[in-house]
Amino acid sequence: MADTDNYSSSLRKPRHVARKFELRYFDPFLVLDEFSVCAPAGFPDHPHRGFETVTYMLEGALTHEDFEGHKGTIKAGDLQWMTAGRGIVHSEMPAGQGVAKGLQLWVNLSSRNKMIEPKYQELQSKDIACTNKNGIEVRVIAGESMGINSPVYTRTPTMYLDFTLKPLAHLCQPIPPTWNAFLYVLEGEGVFGVEKSGSIGTHHLLLLSHGDGLEVWNKSVKPLRFVLIGGEPLGEPVAQLGPFVMNTEEEIDQTINDFQYCENGFEKAKFWRSEAMIASEG
Repeated sequence: MADTDNYSSSLRKPRHVARKFELRYFDPFLVLDEFSVCAPAGFPDHPHRGFETVTYMLEGALTHEDFEGHKGTIKAGDLQWMTAGRGIVHSEMPAGQGVAKGLQLWVNLSSRNKMIEPKYQELQSKDIACTNKNGIEVRVIAGESMGINSPVYTRTPTMYLDFTLKPLAHLCQPIPPTWNAFLYVLEGEGVFGVEKSGSIGTHHLLLLSHGDGLEVWNKSVKPLRFVLIGGEPLGEPVAQLGPFVMNTEEEIDQTINDFQYCENGFEKAKFWRSEAMIASEG
């Protein structure tokens, strides 16, 4: 499958690294944030509408709480896929005294899905599909790789793969040719796209050109870990104001009005404050 040389030879148009960039809307993705926070800092009560947040914990733990009464803690290796839809107000705060580190990806929703009811998909680390073969480990957060599939349902077709390559490992991962895709290096360094190109190291985010797959080589003496994220472009206009993402400025104006007056999905925000917010106020 994705890690075989047979696939490498079948690539009609392998993807190449185009440039380093800071992800700020790459259809269908809105933002990727690598966060690192310690109590009492965090992400206190705030709203969302019109997209999904995907929180993947790398270290420590984060407690989540919302105005629907949903509350829980995600730890290292855990996943929370939250569909904000027509509206959610929530808080995300470090659990305990240690540092909470992770990735948060914002995935846009199509116009037909922007006003659906909020939903959650949560997976503990042990429940994330994972396999290890030929020096390559992959955790399939969304989509498919190396013959295994994630149970996560993606309203916007998406792949989200966490790869670790041992020294000298070589990966070939198929990507639908019409999708936009990028990768972010978490640990180590590797060669991406073209074998003779230079190595790319930790905390670099790379945009991939269109093609039908990506090749990666770990030529270092240490493990290489990166996430590969791709999705089918929506091809729709985007209007965004902070945590609100719609298709038109008029819809943004309506969203602001709905939030301010606690209407059309934000009714429960009128009298709600998170336990973390109440505790911080003494």
